[in-house]
Amino acid sequence: MSGLLRRLFAPRWKHSDPEVRRQAVSRLDPSMDDQRHILEQLALDPDHGVREAALATMEDPERLLTLCREGNSYPELERHLIALLSGRRGHHDLPARIALVERIEDRKLLNELALQGDNQQLRLAALARLQAEEDLIHQACDNGIAAVRHAAAARVESEAGLSRLAHESRRDRQVARGARERLNRLRADAASLAASQAEREELLEKLEQHANGPWEPLYAGRFRHLTREWARLRDLADARQERRYQDACQRCRKVIGDHEAQEHARDADHRRRENADQTRESLVEALEESLDALHQDRQLTDQDIDSLRAQKRLLASRWQALSDHHLADEALRGRYDEALAEYERIVQARERLDEREGAIERALAEGDDDRLTALIEACAWPERLAPAPLLERARQQLTPETTRDDGDLDARLARFVEELDELEGLLDNGAFKGASRLHQRLRQEAGQLGSPSHADQARLKRLAARLAELRDWRGFVAGPKRDQLCQAIEELAESTALTEAELDRRHRQLVKEWKTLGDAAVNREQSARFRAASDRIKARLAPWRERQQAERQRNLEAREALCEQLETLLEQPAHEADPDALREIRDRSREQWRGFAPVPREQSEAIGRRFGRIRHELQALIDRRALEIAEAKRELIEQTRELRDRDLPPGKQADQAKSLQHRWRALGRAPKGEEQALWREFRALCDDIFARREAARDDQAQRNRARLEAMQALIERVDAWHPSRSRENDVLDEAIREASALEPLPSGRRTEGMRRRWNGIVRARRERLDRLALAEEANRWQAIRPLLNAHLEADAQRLAGTPAQEVPLPPGLNLPPELRHAHEARNAVRHSGTTGEAEEKLARLRAHLSLLAGGHVHHRDDPLRLAIQVERLNENMGQEISRTEELHQILGELLANGPMPEGLWQREVGELDRMLETLAELPPP
Repeated sequence: MSGLLRRLFAPRWKHSDPEVRRQAVSRLDPSMDDQRHILEQLALDPDHGVREAALATMEDPERLLTLCREGNSYPELERHLIALLSGRRGHHDLPARIALVERIEDRKLLNELALQGDNQQLRLAALARLQAEEDLIHQACDNGIAAVRHAAAARVESEAGLSRLAHESRRDRQVARGARERLNRLRADAASLAASQAEREELLEKLEQHANGPWEPLYAGRFRHLTREWARLRDLADARQERRYQDACQRCRKVIGDHEAQEHARDADHRRRENADQTRESLVEALEESLDALHQDRQLTDQDIDSLRAQKRLLASRWQALSDHHLADEALRGRYDEALAEYERIVQARERLDEREGAIERALAEGDDDRLTALIEACAWPERLAPAPLLERARQQLTPETTRDDGDLDARLARFVEELDELEGLLDNGAFKGASRLHQRLRQEAGQLGSPSHADQARLKRLAARLAELRDWRGFVAGPKRDQLCQAIEELAESTALTEAELDRRHRQLVKEWKTLGDAAVNREQSARFRAASDRIKARLAPWRERQQAERQRNLEAREALCEQLETLLEQPAHEADPDALREIRDRSREQWRGFAPVPREQSEAIGRRFGRIRHELQALIDRRALEIAEAKRELIEQTRELRDRDLPPGKQADQAKSLQHRWRALGRAPKGEEQALWREFRALCDDIFARREAARDDQAQRNRARLEAMQALIERVDAWHPSRSRENDVLDEAIREASALEPLPSGRRTEGMRRRWNGIVRARRERLDRLALAEEANRWQAIRPLLNAHLEADAQRLAGTPAQEVPLPPGLNLPPELRHAHEARNAVRHSGTTGEAEEKLARLRAHLSLLAGGHVHHRDDPLRLAIQVERLNENMGQEISRTEELHQILGELLANGPMPEGLWQREVGELDRMLETLAELPPP
């Protein structure tokens, strides 16, 4: 009972019957808030009829939009909202509707509003909210407003979207054309980018391969060329390519840097070697000068011997220090050995004299000339060497007739005192050898002076005691050193683990140290032990020294062969010899020369002077050829300047500049300081020429684009032109003349496509004009029918036996000359012709017209068809006749054919009318 009461007293808009709810909608007022809420609930009713009725009363699109956003996507609600926003319902102003559209997110609503909006701004606002490319393509193809279509098409960016747009946009050719152009540009850009990327990848591979390769003479130049090629590419490299490029460049720079460091180290070593050779040569020259001075002096004093020994020790020390780093040149080594041999002869002679000093003094005191002569011969004093004071006294003793110059006694005494001071200074400094030589000379001077002062004699004795003490101390120090050296050289002689080179080095070092000790703590037993061990080492090293000598001989032969090759080159130099090749020969020969070392000492100096002369001549040849090349390049620069100033087409100028560049590269390099300046001047002139060519190309490209755009506009204009009369043939001829004036068009895919389209359009328009002319000629049949009927009536009178009169032309009928002649021929043939001839000719004309109209020819007319075809071939031999002209001839012959029986004409006229109607049909536009 309660449920029945609820149903009886419930509101009608909540009734279970949809029809009752629909009727309740009409009683609700949307202006009242409570009833408006009820209508909003009914707008979401499960029944579509109730929803439509409720929505019909609602005019607030903002509220409907809110309902749609809440997820109530009923079709009726969306259609009503679209109708309100598009302006088909309601009276909402445009700005409000546009503001609502700008808040919509639903793609379906936006697409419908863009298609159905009553205003272009509204549609553009809806289009602006669309983001999916599918929706933009749909709007560009199907929207009814051109501006909206163009705006939608302009936002399509992908290649697939542009391709779809070009194929599916049949409503707007401008959209399709723009899509095709953008697609072509996109593909061209993609192709260009792909080509550029491929070129960049190829360049990267070359650069990486170059970076992994070893150094060569052209390594740095090729690296610079590859970097310039990389910089020349217009597009930007991606991060991966840039990283690969930087890594490869870093490896290339490392190879170049390592080579330069090696070259610098090699050059520095070469300079050090040259400095060492110069130092050695100065040392040897100083020793040779000292030895020559000893031969030129009047007397050889102890001081001279001490000075010579000191100089020799210094030279030996410096020589050994230099030899530890760089081996000496054989020639210089020979001079050094000769100077040392001369030094040894002088020192040994002095030692022999010192050993016999006491005996000579006694012989002098006793006046024993025979003993004195024997002692002098035993000293074996060199002939050219200045004699020592004792030796000089002995010789004077033996030759009393020789005048003796005693000198000034006072001066000699003063010099004696000074030398005593010098001796004391030497002893204070510990200079034993210098002090010993000076002491011996002072003793001799004291004997010669005869009566020096008592104080000077006492001072000389004290200094002699200090000298003896110093000699004992040196012996005390040198004794253990000699034992150590003897033990070391004996161990070295017994050692078998060392190589020959190391054994020779250490042997030389021990001998040097032994000689450095001089006469300190010397005894025969130690000297014999040391000499015996040294001889065993020398015997052991004899085969190695022979091999070294053989190697020196081979190096000498290689150096001689190298000199002969270079001399042959210099004797017959090529006139067009490349300085770079000559420079490479110079550098390689220098490296080979250094590798062929050492050589025998005797020939080293001569072969060195020979190679130096060859190098000087080769460098002179290089300089001469480089100067010739510089002069030739100056002439090329002048030719390039003249070419730049000459009035020639830019393309021809660039081609000639390229030939000049080839000649420039073929010449080789000028002198180093001049090559860069000449190249900068030549390159600047070439850049000017190529800049002109690029400017001319840009102008030509702009003109080509203008011609392409003009041709495109002409194609579009002719494509939109559909002739309706055959007299419009002049329009097509004028368009063809315009197209011919635009030729030649630039080559390319676009040009080929435009030509194919233009040829197709011209062919289609020519065919249409021909069809129009044919239709106009067929329509002429109806114009001459009254005249033809008048001729038929006259023919009937003539065939009935009644005299026939001439058929005049109707006053308003304007006939061409051919039909006028046919009319006159009909009047003439009426009196002389027969019906059989007229019937036969009519059958022939019917068959000919059937062939022209493309209809079916009856079997009985097959012979006529074949005859007509043969006649057409014969008549048209060497010329081409159109279908319009053929039809014009057929009409003329039909008009001139007579006399024509009426029955025969009635049988055939229907077929003739049908075929002419077929020919009069107009083609579709």
